[in-house]
Amino acid sequence: MKLNVRNSNAPVWKEIYTQSYLPSALAPLGEVAGNLWWVWNDEARDLFEKIDAKLWEATNGNPVLMLQGLSVSRMEEIINDHLLMAEIKSVHASWRKYMDVQPDPEKPSVAYFSMEYGLTNVLKIYSGGLGVLAGDYLKEASDSRLDLVAVGFLYRYGYFSQSLAMDGQQIANYEAQNFSTLPIRQVMNENDQPFVLEVPFHDRIVYANVWNVSVGRVPLYLMDTDIPQNSEWDRSITHQLYGGDWENRMKQEYVLGIGGILMLKKLGIRKQIYHCNEGHAALINVQRLTDYIEEDNLSFNEALEVVRASGLYTVHTPVPAGHDYFEESLLGRYMGGFPGRMGISWQEFIDMGRENPGSNEKFSMSVFALNTCQEANGVSKLHGHVSQRMFAPVWKGYFPEELHVTWVTNGVHMPSWAANEWKRFYYAHFGKAFMSDQSNPIHWEAIQRTPDEVIWNIRKALKEKLVKYIKDQFKGSWLKNQGDPSKVVSVLDKINPNALLIGFGRRFATYKRAHLIFTNLERLANIVNNEKYPIQFIFTGKAHPADGGGQGLIKHIIEISRRPEFLGKIIFLENYDMRLARRLISGVDVWLNTPTRPLEASGTSGEKAEMNGVLNFSVLDGWWYEGYREGAGWALTDKRTYENQQYQDQLDAATIYQMLENEIIPLYYARNSKGYSPEWIQYVKNSISQIAPHYTMKRMLDDYINRIYNKLAARSSILKDNNYAKAREIAAWKEEVAAYWDSFQVETFSTDNRLSETAPQVGKVYTYNLVLDRKEFKAMLGVEMVVAKDNPETNSLELVAVHPFELLKEENGKLFYELKVAAAEAGMHKIAYRVFPVNPDLPHRMDFAFVRWISLDY
Repeated sequence: MKLNVRNSNAPVWKEIYTQSYLPSALAPLGEVAGNLWWVWNDEARDLFEKIDAKLWEATNGNPVLMLQGLSVSRMEEIINDHLLMAEIKSVHASWRKYMDVQPDPEKPSVAYFSMEYGLTNVLKIYSGGLGVLAGDYLKEASDSRLDLVAVGFLYRYGYFSQSLAMDGQQIANYEAQNFSTLPIRQVMNENDQPFVLEVPFHDRIVYANVWNVSVGRVPLYLMDTDIPQNSEWDRSITHQLYGGDWENRMKQEYVLGIGGILMLKKLGIRKQIYHCNEGHAALINVQRLTDYIEEDNLSFNEALEVVRASGLYTVHTPVPAGHDYFEESLLGRYMGGFPGRMGISWQEFIDMGRENPGSNEKFSMSVFALNTCQEANGVSKLHGHVSQRMFAPVWKGYFPEELHVTWVTNGVHMPSWAANEWKRFYYAHFGKAFMSDQSNPIHWEAIQRTPDEVIWNIRKALKEKLVKYIKDQFKGSWLKNQGDPSKVVSVLDKINPNALLIGFGRRFATYKRAHLIFTNLERLANIVNNEKYPIQFIFTGKAHPADGGGQGLIKHIIEISRRPEFLGKIIFLENYDMRLARRLISGVDVWLNTPTRPLEASGTSGEKAEMNGVLNFSVLDGWWYEGYREGAGWALTDKRTYENQQYQDQLDAATIYQMLENEIIPLYYARNSKGYSPEWIQYVKNSISQIAPHYTMKRMLDDYINRIYNKLAARSSILKDNNYAKAREIAAWKEEVAAYWDSFQVETFSTDNRLSETAPQVGKVYTYNLVLDRKEFKAMLGVEMVVAKDNPETNSLELVAVHPFELLKEENGKLFYELKVAAAEAGMHKIAYRVFPVNPDLPHRMDFAFVRWISLDY
């Protein structure tokens, strides 16, 4: 028998990850790397780059992964480099000094819930503006010593990375994150075993590991269901941000809300305020209600008083279609067990998420948040008004402008988004108090006294850095997806730091109107091919994988950029993330924003540009509606000329071309002998001094604290005192009002204004007397004359005035009222009379929106 000399089975490979372990001398580096303080502190980032510049670049600025990749020889070199070791000790000491500062006891404590957080490009748990805002919020909470804890998800794949096919079609790539290489720490229990959260679903337990992200002084806890204890069906809950079907979205919001509160309880964390960043987190109030009922022996109505008094809902969406709605059958599968635990019926529960209780509407997370949070706000002044109109159907007895829904205009974390060159300038020129008082315009006025050349040199340096970044980062991907290497080289050669650079970077949703500048290609070609006044447009952004319209816009821009007349003049940069954003918003000259008004809730990319001396050219929408100052940027009107959107787009495009040709380009190129335009520099100075201080995250956080958090904390404390005595009292009062609401009657009404005989005269004072017989009704009542008129432009009834009646006396269960009022304006008006219950312990009318319109004939 011949001997077989070849015999081998298939190898059994097992992946292992080898990494460096830092010697004790370098342990301070590991401590700093594990806290995201380094994200907004230049001295720390500069230090990591010095440790190993190539490795720092290769890891995309991830210090944890970089330190894991250090060679033994390099670590020995660092230890023997006395100057570098001294710098390590200095940075560590600065971080330690920062961390040792305690929270401000004068500020309320807050639990903050959000589906996404944009903290750094290294941690892919964000998709866009909502997440970046949440990330900036945590950073400023840390800087401002706010006692805050945040809750979210650690996504295995996060949001997608973007690449482009040869034809310009977007390709969404979901790349798994290796948690061991991220600046996060797994939470362990008292036995030094993984802390595992159990989230009870209707038919099973879903388990989640919990990870801690240290954002300076603020802890962010992230839940992760991608663990072996779960089925494949449940492991995918935290796979993708905004991925999957509606059932997966239901599970995500269930785990965020129910699981988030259970996690904080298990960690022993309680806060004064519970803040829902969007309706995704609304279900936190289901678990909070259940806890108060089961653990504190409160009734549902009593528990609702307590939960509402400490709840805030922030809406970022300007249209009803943007909110999350769930079919009753799907909702019932996950939430069906809660009403019984809370002592209410299923119908009562689901009606809390409907604008019209008793209807067949889907369950709205936003409506549920409004019904379980005392306060609600939009994210800009204009968006606050839009939100009032959007939510008006929830409180049908009131006009939109009467609602309690307010606004806090978004801001940006200046230390994260101002380029290093600008931060050095600000710290040197604005004084020592600047960092802790960023929103004070007085500090920023110092820029007006700065020589023009200093401003121009900063701007020039940042433009050159952007151009270098584009050439370094995108050459490889362009060679892969653009086919013709000669065209790629031509584009790279044509990117000109001396040209007027206009940037456009945001999510590619159709309402953002990225196509607007391409409405008239002949006119655009004339603008960008003027050799005397070179101008280049740089676009970037992702479209949601399910948004065919947004992906079509990207493809359209790519196709135009490859035409001979636009080659190197229209540039699209793929895979928009925080790292690219930081370069772009500091390196262009003008930031372009062209949304369909009023669909931009706020927008913050333009605010980031403000911190860098980049001028905004935007529709008067979102934050720019209140931020625009003449001589500090440019604005497209907020007024609509055409109902037909295509015609409006053409008009807006023509206006953009006209302003570029006649205002912006001539201003930029009105250069003196030193190579810059003094008039342009003055615009930059005006922009920084007059606009930037009002759109910092410091100002935004101060607004939340002073206008909302303090109010909530004070009232919540009153309701909880003495075993919830005030909460029980208010709940009992509401129950009695509801029981006898229909019992009071109009006894008499008289006036010297007889409408049947003559029309009221403008300026003449008339007297109205009313007597209400309360019958079995015991509570106090308020009465108002409501004046309105038809608005033919909006085809709606518009509030003109509200005149409250004065209570003269109360006698034998009867209430005697009088109103003296004069008509303020001539014309056709409508008058109605509104009765409502009065209780000084209520925060606002919408807290108990009982209204009865009474008919008074005269």
